Amino acid sequence: MKKYQAFAKVNIFLKITGIRGEYHTITSRFMRVSNLFDTLWFEPKLTPEFEIRGEFDCQTHSNTIYKAYKYLQSATRSDKLSTFIENNAICVDKKIPSFAGLGGGSSDAATFLIMCNEQLHLDLTLDELCDIGTRVGADVPFFLHGYDSANVTGIGEIVRQFNEPLIDFEVITPALQISTPAVYRYYREHLYAPISSQEALDLESTPSRDILSSMDPKSANDLYGAALGCYDELHEKEGWFFSGSGSSFFRAQRLV
Repeated sequence: MKKYQAFAKVNIFLKITGIRGEYHTITSRFMRVSNLFDTLWFEPKLTPEFEIRGEFDCQTHSNTIYKAYKYLQSATRSDKLSTFIENNAICVDKKIPSFAGLGGGSSDAATFLIMCNEQLHLDLTLDELCDIGTRVGADVPFFLHGYDSANVTGIGEIVRQFNEPLIDFEVITPALQISTPAVYRYYREHLYAPISSQEALDLESTPSRDILSSMDPKSANDLYGAALGCYDELHEKEGWFFSGSGSSFFRAQRLV
């Protein structure tokens, strides 16, 4: 069967703009990492239970792909979807580290939704897919849009394409799994300092290469300091930027 690539992302900047209920609102520039991706495909199987084949750090019921399937099934109530999943396993060649700020779980979930929509002709619109994806995770809509670069706002559900060349990134991920809720909680309790709407607009209009050349890593990502506060094992890396809530670091190599 056809194979699909689920790309990683990095956050060129990530700034907190406020609080909405239990969630923090953000403005962030997401950019696709063109040389780091998981590969997904379907394979026939003999047992009817939902099956994911691949190396994961979680149980099936906690996997974002499984969650995406359950929400997709609930939204469509499609017999051909449930029959297809009874007869086919979802296979994942996992290359994106988990709990690393690279969006691997969200990218896998988005790619799974796209695969089902295309191969089963569910005829869901992008907006409908994003409604489903948002229930799985805040980053899923970015991956559903398929943009190289985008400004992501709200709690992650608002995605606006930003036209610029892709940057070739070098990415390193320490052997440390970071809890995003824990980092946000630390930020809220110790470092909360949302930026103004004008500051957000200024960042959203600035090309990524200018951000990386003019901002220091801690200023670019509000969660960097919070992650350092949460995890003694996490250490700063001079000249490297911090993606999401971590633990991955990245730096630009060249424009492609």
